[in-house]
Amino acid sequence: MATSAQFTRLPHPAPTAARDRAAVLADPGFGKCFSDHMVCIDWSEDKGWHNPVIGPRGPIALDPAAAVLHYAQEIFEGLKAYRTADGGIALFRPEANAARFNASARRLAMPELPEDVFVAAIRELVAADSEWFPTVEGGSLYLRPFMIATEAFLGVRPAKEYKFLVIASPAGNYFKSGAPAVSIWVSDYTRAAPGGTGAAKCGGNYAASLVPTAEAFAKGHDQVLFLDAAEHKWIEELGGMNLFFVFADGTLRTPALTGTILPGITRDSLLQLAREEGLTVEEERYSLDQWRADAASGHLIEAFACGTAAVVTSVGKVADRTSEFTIGSGGPGQLTQKLRARLVAIQRGEAPDTHGWVTRLD
Repeated sequence: MATSAQFTRLPHPAPTAARDRAAVLADPGFGKCFSDHMVCIDWSEDKGWHNPVIGPRGPIALDPAAAVLHYAQEIFEGLKAYRTADGGIALFRPEANAARFNASARRLAMPELPEDVFVAAIRELVAADSEWFPTVEGGSLYLRPFMIATEAFLGVRPAKEYKFLVIASPAGNYFKSGAPAVSIWVSDYTRAAPGGTGAAKCGGNYAASLVPTAEAFAKGHDQVLFLDAAEHKWIEELGGMNLFFVFADGTLRTPALTGTILPGITRDSLLQLAREEGLTVEEERYSLDQWRADAASGHLIEAFACGTAAVVTSVGKVADRTSEFTIGSGGPGQLTQKLRARLVAIQRGEAPDTHGWVTRLD
């Protein structure tokens, strides 16, 4: 099952017409449109992983008592396929996504998926939908692997049946505003607490962020910032991205991974690139009050958010219920732009991949 030869391929009875697909790819936005195919693999307690299929994207049949609907046993990942400078197709660190997927599975009492099967499933989908790459500058094919508990029962225990699926969406700019630097709102809500599921990529974490995110949007901001649950003073992460801080002395800081923050793959990549640039890199906690003071004094000169969807995006303004402050000039920072450019160049095959991060699919 780990190789592409072992997938059953079902023909699509009515794939999207070329003209309709071209219209989507010219302005895909983010997460609004989907490609023609999907991957599905089943798991059961007696058979393990079985029945790998690549076929038409469509509705999933679920019993009303399926465990995912009642006990939220669900995890997911997000990664992108890129068109490279030579016209090929590549993935960026898919093995890291596979490893994080399994870490999430362990936390939610779900079966682990062999990493080679995870990557093989993505290969299958990208091959089937290779004509779905956006034509806009910087476009990519966003991939969403996920697993749900499908056993029909009522009772609080791990399910005994699951489905692993992968769907794809042509992607353009993540932030709707298109602004060169985003504005963030400091939430009174808490995203995660010690001992919880903050380090797992599960739907429940994101469901809990919807009210504070809507509040941020209503106030004219692009994203929401969460502080720690215990003291409500230490910066953790945004609604779906990690945060970095750049200081005038050349230091780069990001909050340490303490079990309440999602360990971002973009975050890890940027830490490695920053060290290669000769920067002093710190993974330490940082308070909102200190951030405000450092921005006012000029000690802090840049801040940026990062993640698979948004890549690297400058933070220009921060606001809460009592005040707001601007970082630097309020626009993109030089180091932010430099790190972003270097990362994107590696992802798209425009710069040497000295880390072995890029997996070619052609």
